[in-house]
Amino acid sequence: MKLKSTLAMATLCLSGGVFAQVPQTERNVSMAMAQAIITGAVEECAKTSYRVSVVIVDKAGQLAAALRGDGTSPATVEFARMKAYTARVRNQTSQEFAAATASGDRMALRQIPGVVAIGGGVPIRAGSETIGAIGVSGAPGGDKDEICAQAGIATVAAGLN
Repeated sequence: MKLKSTLAMATLCLSGGVFAQVPQTERNVSMAMAQAIITGAVEECAKTSYRVSVVIVDKAGQLAAALRGDGTSPATVEFARMKAYTARVRNQTSQEFAAATASGDRMALRQIPGVVAIGGGVPIRAGSETIGAIGVSGAPGGDKDEICAQAGIATVAAGLN
């Protein structure tokens, strides 16, 4: 028994060197990027007097940054998070998800915990890779939330290529 555990440890130690030589190349949403995207989204919505909350999730779908706008309902933060999460895990806007799951067998996808089928969630892509997502909530309609989300991403577009 002791020989088996010693062999297992030796195998792990020897194989660890192979993995250590592979460089980390994963892209993700940085704090500076999240702040810039949030600012861009809030500013776009402010042009039409929409008070919104904005949430950014990272590549893993985890909260990276959040802002509850002045005068918004506390529920807008959670709704924005769900929109962002939906966009991240589905790799499409939450509005596209809503349309794709409006009827038939695909409606079952709406049962995935944490997803929501309404506009306002947009993936953040670096080239063809989804590195996070933004969710906006509070404008009078998901389509308007999505416009603000797109404007937020546009503020960092040059750094995403």
